Amino acid sequence: MRKPILGFLTALLLATLATAYAADQAAAPDPKVKVGDTAPDFKLRDQNGKEVKLSDFRGKKNVVLAFYVFAFTGG
Repeated sequence: MRKPILGFLTALLLATLATAYAADQAAAPDPKVKVGDTAPDFKLRDQNGKEVKLSDFRGKKNVVLAFYVFAFTGG
């Protein structure tokens, strides 16, 4: 008798947690930059620690940005 009740309570708890988690997840905002748009200017540090801006390369060199999800996060 205890096992069916325990199973039901476990399932109810998991369903409640899943519903609460889904409610916390907001929809992703619409991106401000669309495909084909000119990239907005930004600055960051290069591999030598020197600050560079995207506009420093405009008309001089091609720039490729690569995003690695979870890279260097230890997770």
